[in-house]
Amino acid sequence: MLIGNSEVFGTQGTIRAFNPTTGTELEPDFGAGNESDVDRACMLAQCAFDSYRETSLETRAQFLRLIAKEIRELGNALVDRASAETGLTRARIEGERGRTVGQLELFASIVSDGRWIGATFDSPLPERKPQPRPDLRLRKIALGPIAVFGASNFPLAFSVAGGDTASALAAGCPVVVKAHSSHLGTSELVGRAIQSAVAACGLHEGVFSLLLGQGKTIGQALVKHPAIRGVGFTGSRLGGTTLMRIAADRSEPIPVYAEMSSVNPILLFPRALQTNAERIAKGFVDSVTLGVGQFCTNPGVVLGMLGEGLERFKRAAAEEISSGHAAAMLSPTIHSAYQRGVERLKSAKDVIELAHVDSSECGCLGGPALFAVGARQLLADPDLAEEVFGPSSILVECETLREMRSVAECLPGQLTASLFIDGADVEMVRTMMPLLERKVGRIICNGYPTGVEVSFAMVHGGPFPATSDSRVTSVGATAIERFLRPVCYQNAPAALLPDSLQDANPLNIWRLRDGKLTQS
Repeated sequence: MLIGNSEVFGTQGTIRAFNPTTGTELEPDFGAGNESDVDRACMLAQCAFDSYRETSLETRAQFLRLIAKEIRELGNALVDRASAETGLTRARIEGERGRTVGQLELFASIVSDGRWIGATFDSPLPERKPQPRPDLRLRKIALGPIAVFGASNFPLAFSVAGGDTASALAAGCPVVVKAHSSHLGTSELVGRAIQSAVAACGLHEGVFSLLLGQGKTIGQALVKHPAIRGVGFTGSRLGGTTLMRIAADRSEPIPVYAEMSSVNPILLFPRALQTNAERIAKGFVDSVTLGVGQFCTNPGVVLGMLGEGLERFKRAAAEEISSGHAAAMLSPTIHSAYQRGVERLKSAKDVIELAHVDSSECGCLGGPALFAVGARQLLADPDLAEEVFGPSSILVECETLREMRSVAECLPGQLTASLFIDGADVEMVRTMMPLLERKVGRIICNGYPTGVEVSFAMVHGGPFPATSDSRVTSVGATAIERFLRPVCYQNAPAALLPDSLQDANPLNIWRLRDGKLTQS
């Protein structure tokens, strides 16, 4: 573990990472931490908070860029270890490393820009009747130390230096990371990169710590600790809701920003299927099987209206699935859960197996699967649309647009919905848009949900159970908003105002003055 600037070998037994491709444990041993380690990390974060949140914009941006540089310089050591711990290809890990450093550099530019501060002025109106208006100035400040939980399916981009950590550090929040038990070596390597950047920038050691150990010990103690002011989590619905309950039961509740369960429905409209059924089917299967289906944006449900176009899609998709192959899943736990989900659908009444590459006897290998069910049957048993985390999807055959709408309405909140449309479908789709806007965080036209751009306009969130708070995103520039809160200064003398609210605008940032955006 890395607690502040110290290296700590935990005393609660030893744990090892696991190679899902070879089915073997990986050296070395890692020491599991205890509640004392959690307390030490959290108290250091609390001590670091006030100084770190007031670092200059230049210093904080430099810090984020230096973390990115340190991660790049880990080179093959990081790629080799991450690939061994996940079974993911080197190309996938290298791509994810690029995304990770890209996120850090994006937030560095956001910090430098200063708009995230939200500096706002209401000029005093001393002569206003019946009451004068005081001088009011607002800025956003960091929430406090943040607990971040590494995700199983993204050892870099949603882990130690992933989007939650990058956006929290950008906001001015110290971070305590609970590493995922599958990525122990990867987490230590990245943790050391952050630790090195903290020292190089002369920051308080409590700005970053990395903890290892059992979730029920380390994770729950972390969320319960009074120094922690917010949580970033990507994982299962059970894990996320457990942390939500713990956070809500504190004497002072804190927000949990959890990304959890989503089946990311694809809606196929008649004209699009008539003209492009086979091409859409191939892209759909590529999306379902990408990364052995272990993406939060994996398309687990497809809706289409009965007809010749849907039959062509069904045949083409089944052929693509059948010609695929099984591949190593991230861990024995994920593999077992996937196998149970596939068996549940295979044995369900009225569900038809269209294609399945069986791999039940092959260690951690997961084979792709495609099922079909009628809309009426799914509406009678909505559990058939529950997430099966892996390369599996279910096609829901609808007799009418009304049935398609009813199925979409019965689905819970989602990260995405994908619409395949041609010109003649537009009016039909228009009637569905209000429903989809209520249900999802990102609406995709003629594209697939896998692949989340790290950018200013991206929303990677959605209504529960996709996330615990549909007002925010865990990917993209506005992810920083999760870890900020507004403070208003009324009639404060200049000597007490932060630089962002000084009349002279020494930071040269954009500000809202009496309703008008200005750099003055």
